[in-house]
Amino acid sequence: MPDNPNSLIPQVRYTIAVASGKGGVGKSTVAANLAVALHATGAAVGLMDTDVYGPSVPTLMGGNTAPHVIEGKIDPPVEFGIKIISMAYFLPKDEAIIWRGPMLHKTVRQFLGDVRWGELDYLVMDLPPGTGDIQLSLSQTILLTGAVIVSTPQDLALAVASKAIAMFRKLNVPILGIVENMSTFICPHCGEREDIFGHGGARQAAEEIAVPFLGEIPLNTAVRLASDSGRPIALDKNSPNGKAFREVAEALVEQVRLLSEQSAQGVKIQ
Repeated sequence: MPDNPNSLIPQVRYTIAVASGKGGVGKSTVAANLAVALHATGAAVGLMDTDVYGPSVPTLMGGNTAPHVIEGKIDPPVEFGIKIISMAYFLPKDEAIIWRGPMLHKTVRQFLGDVRWGELDYLVMDLPPGTGDIQLSLSQTILLTGAVIVSTPQDLALAVASKAIAMFRKLNVPILGIVENMSTFICPHCGEREDIFGHGGARQAAEEIAVPFLGEIPLNTAVRLASDSGRPIALDKNSPNGKAFREVAEALVEQVRLLSEQSAQGVKIQ
């Protein structure tokens, strides 16, 4: 744990890591929409893309404005009222990053301490999939409020997600909950439901390992279309997925509140 966990981001109230055990479960999409849904509650929100190997937040958020430097600090672009930063802003298109741990650690510190985040209620951090250097560096650099784990209902994804949960627990990072993404598909034409990747697996896994279940996000073509267009589906208050993301955000806010109360009472949270 850092000597002064708030020194790099002293005006940020809560830091939320969005993680997954494996790629392909829609973690970045969940992170972006969760940030939008939190902002819709009236909170001041930042979105930090720490997935340096596959940064996608600017695309998901329609980020066309590059950051610029003011008085030695990076002024982050603002999209839909949310401050965002990503390695994608600093790399030529299609260029790959091949970095070892020290460079990744330096990037994490710069994204925290060298960005003009200002006063935020939530800083949502999109982590790379798996259990690697970024996760370790982030946990050692600041005191994370907690982690949100994204999984599909598929048995394989849930098995790998449990490894991410185990990692955060070893790093003393509270698990705020699990989100089941791509939960079920409802045909927009006939209304028939099909559980393409299964259904309810994440909820059951959450019960078995005693962590909160934050909610289900349906599998829907509209999410892909919204993501590709750079306009998160959570902005659409009336769509099923927009409502689902807002419900997940509400559940997350409640878990953060409970965690804060229990921390104040000296209760250790896992």
